[in-house]
Amino acid sequence: MEQEVTDRAVSNVPEFSVSELSFALKREIETAFPRVRVRGEISQPSFPRSGHCYFRLKDENAVIDGVAWKGTLPRLGIRIEEGLEVIATGKLTTYAGSSRYQIIVDRLELAGEGALLKLLEDRRKKLQAEGLFDPERKQPLPFLPEVVGVVTSPSGAVIRDILHRLSDRFPRHVLVWPVAVQGEKAAAEVAAAIAGFNRLPEDGPMPRPDVLIVARGGGSLEDLWAFNEEIVVRAAAASEIPLISAVGHETDTTLIDFASDRRAPTPTAAAEMAVPVRADLMAETLDYATRLVGGVNRLLRESAVELAGLARGLGDPRRLIEERQQRLDVSGERLAHATRQLVERRAQALAAARLLQPNAVIAAKEQMLAAESRALRSAMERFKGDTLQKIERTADRLAQNADRLKRHSDDLLRRGGERIDQLGKLLESYSFHSVLNRGFALVRDQDGHPVLAAAGTSAGQTISIEFADGRVGARVTDGAGRSTPSPAPSVAPAPRRRDGGSGNQGSLL
Repeated sequence: MEQEVTDRAVSNVPEFSVSELSFALKREIETAFPRVRVRGEISQPSFPRSGHCYFRLKDENAVIDGVAWKGTLPRLGIRIEEGLEVIATGKLTTYAGSSRYQIIVDRLELAGEGALLKLLEDRRKKLQAEGLFDPERKQPLPFLPEVVGVVTSPSGAVIRDILHRLSDRFPRHVLVWPVAVQGEKAAAEVAAAIAGFNRLPEDGPMPRPDVLIVARGGGSLEDLWAFNEEIVVRAAAASEIPLISAVGHETDTTLIDFASDRRAPTPTAAAEMAVPVRADLMAETLDYATRLVGGVNRLLRESAVELAGLARGLGDPRRLIEERQQRLDVSGERLAHATRQLVERRAQALAAARLLQPNAVIAAKEQMLAAESRALRSAMERFKGDTLQKIERTADRLAQNADRLKRHSDDLLRRGGERIDQLGKLLESYSFHSVLNRGFALVRDQDGHPVLAAAGTSAGQTISIEFADGRVGARVTDGAGRSTPSPAPSVAPAPRRRDGGSGNQGSLL
């Protein structure tokens, strides 16, 4: 009777197939947990060729599988890495293929400041290894920029502080590129603003800034996280316009501070770095002008004193001119007299010349030419004094020095050529190929290394023997010099040295 009751109870339990039961559980779990947030540590992340990401979320007591589809990964904003503590938001479901439940993640957040700091340090090391923080990349700031570009929120107190400080120090033309400085869109907007300023043409309708300021007020690590994003750091490093980062307060540090050309502790300090103080420049310019006027006046006074001293050492210019005029008159008279004498001598020579023989005529002309040359040289000597003699002596010395230089250079080239020939012959004598040409041979092991002694070989080892006309292979039949070697080409004995030495040549290498 009892057995019949048990069978009837079993038959009342509904029967499911495996698939029906799996899908029923799937509906129950997805209905009960349509959207959940789970905190845990990422473990065993994998990225198959499909582009999806499979990982596990674990804590000290349990593990749950997680999936991030290929289209969701770019929107997560965080790279899934081993050991990263996160808060995953998504839908809980089951995977019927292995009877497991899992969470399909569509959003990831870093859990706690420790995870943020770890991610920040890893990203800093990665970008530093790429050279984005190298001091050689830093650009100097312009002394007085015409246009200042500011990337910040247009509604905060930061832009008002920057404009107020610029107006106090040195009013400049300011271009503001409004961006969000916090939230998911902040990083992309800041990077786009930096790149947009750099794309402005220098001669376009919109003036191109001479310096950029990326500014934001203070906040927590999460509030400033947009300025730690890789896209912002790379945009700052690639900026051709000098860039000042002014994110947070003096104690706040973000990755854009390392990539920028200058870091300012506050936005107000960034405005102070961008432009000098106009009043200080005016005072400095006035001081330079006063010093310049004083220096010019002092130079004029010293020049006047020097000119007066030089004037005292000179004679009366009119007297000097009169003396030169008198000397010119005397020289003119002598030149006229010499010219008349020359004409008379030429006339006498012409009258005395007879066309008897060409040689006699030529000799007479040579004598006349010599006489005219002497007369001309005498006249030049009277006009120029010793100048011509000095020139001739200098020309003689130059000719002598040129001859000596040519002789010395020829001798130097000859001795250098002989020295090069000697060194070439010595180098050729040191080459081991010349030794091989005299009948010696070079033994190498199977790796091509020279064998310097029999102890360096072993039985069965393959060696190569290099002669002057080529190489042959051989095999050692017994090691350490105790073998009965196979027939091998005879090696000629070393010739006796001509200098009477012992003939020991040492190693060929």
